[in-house]
Amino acid sequence: MKFTAKQIAQILEGEIEGNPEAEVSRLSKIEEGINGSLTFLSNPKYNSYLYTTKASVAIVNHDIIIEKPIETTLIKVKNADLAMAKLLDAFTLEAPYFSAEIHPSAIVDVTAKIGNGSRVGAGCYVGKDVVLGANVTLYPNVTILDETTIGDDTTVWSGTVIRERSVIGSHCIFHTNVSIGADGFGYRPSDDGRGLVKIPHIGNVVIGNGVEIGANSCVDRAKFSSTIVGDGCKIDNLVQIAHNCVLGRFCIMAGSSGLAGSVTLGDGVIIGGSASIKDHTTIHSGATVGAGSGVMNDVAAGKTVLGYPAVDSREMLKQWVALRKLAR
Repeated sequence: MKFTAKQIAQILEGEIEGNPEAEVSRLSKIEEGINGSLTFLSNPKYNSYLYTTKASVAIVNHDIIIEKPIETTLIKVKNADLAMAKLLDAFTLEAPYFSAEIHPSAIVDVTAKIGNGSRVGAGCYVGKDVVLGANVTLYPNVTILDETTIGDDTTVWSGTVIRERSVIGSHCIFHTNVSIGADGFGYRPSDDGRGLVKIPHIGNVVIGNGVEIGANSCVDRAKFSSTIVGDGCKIDNLVQIAHNCVLGRFCIMAGSSGLAGSVTLGDGVIIGGSASIKDHTTIHSGATVGAGSGVMNDVAAGKTVLGYPAVDSREMLKQWVALRKLAR
C-alpha cells in the first residue's frame, strides 16, 4: 500500500510542512527511517533524530520546535500517539485465514449455540450449553468450557482456555494463552497440622465489554460469587488477577503486575508493571500505582503511590533523595 503525505494528512486532519506528494509504503522507527517510510515522533527525547532520519514523512505534535533544516516532510497533529494509532488501521494486514466457519477438526457440543458470522478454528473445543454471539472468532486450539457465554465481535486467540460458567462481554480481545476462570489459590492448614486443605472455588468470572487481555495473563474464578473485570479494562501480558477481585471500568494493568485475592479497583485505576497489590485492598478511582510498587493499604481516589511498601509518590521521592545524600 502506498500513501502520499497529502492523503495521510487528510486522514489525520493534520497540517503538512514539506512535500505533500511524498510517498510512503511502510512504517519505521524514527532512528531507522529509510526513503519511502513513515515514522512518528511524540517524545521530545527523540527530537534529534528528526535531523538524521531518512524517513520520507513524520507525524509530529503540532507544538514541536524545529531548530534547523530537515528533509523529512512533517504532518503536524494535536497528538502524534493517537494519530499514529488511527493510521495503523490503514496499514493493518489481513487476519489469519479461515477455510470454513467451523473447522472440521473442531469439537462443538450439540447444545452449543453459535451466532451468525462466528468462526471456530481448527482444534477448538466448545462445550455444553456454550453461547457464542455474532461474529465471534475463536482461533485454532481455543477451549471454551460448559455454560460460558461470549458476546458479539469478541476475538479469542490460540491457546486460550475459558473455564465453565464464565460470562464474557462483546468486543473483547483475548490474546494467546490467556486463562479465564481457573481455580483461585486458596489453602488452609489441616486440623492435624500435617498438610494443607484446598479451598474449593465454585464461583465464576464476569468480564465486561471492550476488555483486552494480553498473552499468558490469568483471571481466576471466585471462591463464590464472581471475579469481575469491568468494561474497557486493558490488561497487559503476564498479569495475575486473583479470585474475587473486582475491577471497575477502564482500568489499566501493565505487564507482570498482580492482584491478590479480593482486591477492588475503582474506575480508571492504573497499575504499573511488576506492581503487587495485597489481598483485600481497595484502590479507589483514578489512582495510580507506580511500577514495581507493593501496595499494602488502601489508596485514596486520584492518589499516586510508589515504592515498596507503596506510599505517596512525593513522600517516596523525598526518601530516595535523602538516601542518596546519606550515601554520599
